[in-house]
Amino acid sequence: MSNVRLLLVDDDRLVLATLARSLRIAGYEIEAAGSGEDALQSAGSAHFDLAVLDIRMPGLSGIETADRLRAEYAIQAMFLSAYGDRELVQLAVNGGGLGYVIKPVDAPQLVPAVEAALARARDLAALLNTKRQLERALTGGRRTNVAIGILMERHRITESAAFQMLRNQARRTRCKLEDCAKDLVDMSDRQNPR
Repeated sequence: MSNVRLLLVDDDRLVLATLARSLRIAGYEIEAAGSGEDALQSAGSAHFDLAVLDIRMPGLSGIETADRLRAEYAIQAMFLSAYGDRELVQLAVNGGGLGYVIKPVDAPQLVPAVEAALARARDLAALLNTKRQLERALTGGRRTNVAIGILMERHRITESAAFQMLRNQARRTRCKLEDCAKDLVDMSDRQNPR
């Protein structure tokens, strides 16, 4: 658990202090915030592995805060609440909550929920990273295919020969095949504006 940073947010100062102390004893680094606005300010100046948010707070609710933390800082959240009604739980789940714990809560109850939420947050981060890599690969693959098509047309050669020509150019210029393909496509676009 060392080096796991949690952003703990609750408008009840006693609950905030008690939970912060318990989670520190459990081995987490804690930044405490008394409102959604304070949480966003903290998120702008430090990295957090997870936010643990009270749902009902004046100003920004926990759900609104979680949406902004995820959108602006890529911080996932779990929720604490004194209320367990289905509608509120469903709002939290639909709001991307990775966990939901009913207050009053103590460290032996909260730590397993935090650990489960942290595992889900890591899984989500890995999935998002994979998605970005696949999107880059697809974009690069499209450019490479277009570049091969350009070479095939210009030199009246086969696809295999065009690929070999592009690969040789990349080796000569010591750049990635994708970069060489992008340069060729960009040059072609400049020469033949649509």
